[in-house]
Amino acid sequence: MHHKTDREIRAVKTTESRLSDSNRSSHTKKMVTATASTPFSLSSSVVFTRRRNFKRFPVCASLSPEVSPLLRAAHHTVDNYVKSGMIIGLGSGEASDFAIRYLGQQLGSGSLHNVVGVPMSARSASEAAKYGIPLEYYRDGVQIDFAFHDADAVEENTLIAVIGRRRSSQEDDYILKQKSIVKVADEAVFMIKEEQYKAGLEGSIPVLVQSLNWLAIAEEIDDLYLGDAEVWRRASVENEGPLGGDFPIVTSDGHNILDVIFTTPIRSLADLATSLDKIDGVVDHGLIIKTRCTVVIAEETVVRSVTLQTSALEGGVRTYGQTLQK
Repeated sequence: MHHKTDREIRAVKTTESRLSDSNRSSHTKKMVTATASTPFSLSSSVVFTRRRNFKRFPVCASLSPEVSPLLRAAHHTVDNYVKSGMIIGLGSGEASDFAIRYLGQQLGSGSLHNVVGVPMSARSASEAAKYGIPLEYYRDGVQIDFAFHDADAVEENTLIAVIGRRRSSQEDDYILKQKSIVKVADEAVFMIKEEQYKAGLEGSIPVLVQSLNWLAIAEEIDDLYLGDAEVWRRASVENEGPLGGDFPIVTSDGHNILDVIFTTPIRSLADLATSLDKIDGVVDHGLIIKTRCTVVIAEETVVRSVTLQTSALEGGVRTYGQTLQK
């Protein structure tokens, strides 16, 4: 019979005991970021600068002020980014549902034509089919002009997005596809609520790992962020504990999903992505770093957008922040 190791026993202890004063004191110098000797960079000559002259867009005249802020964000995204003849990555989530429906209405009215959608999940494929959007399924090498998606959170300034936090068990199998479609698209928009856009994010970062040695990988991640995060294997049902119970999620590619749940603010998502990428057995994670992207932020009465764009600069890339104009 297999006997639990001390580490396994430790994994099922409560969050409170693992974050005790003595434990936190002994690990107070451990940070959520990578070490200074391994700084993150998109290229050897990336320079990050920011111009913070935010503009807000008034509520569209065709929408009642009482409608969902995400509905306004969805209409803004379709109206400002989708053009006739495009191949569009169709995201998943509440705002993406709104955008897909509105896109179908625009195609039906003739305002747009020859638009093809590439769904990121069964949910987005179903919505697109319902509203008459022609579909092409994702494959390597497909050209995608633009993609929109719901992000779970976006880091202020860097616009690094978090996706793949548990919404429903039906979405667990699509994290890799969603990330792949967003990254290959020429341009992308993440639609979020105001409270999802901030620095020092906390909460879950989903990490896909090889299922055969998931426990060893979880232990390595746990050691790396001890005192700052809990590591739980995602289960098919609720409340199965940190080991995932008898029915852990196994994706169609044979991967387990670890939720690395940060209880202290993450200092840098870029550094976090770098450190996760270095761990043997980590397949991918729910952090998306994309320089050509925009975040459309749904506030109560206005829509705000923040954009990162790239331009050639001495053989490298310069990123800068700006906002769309009316």
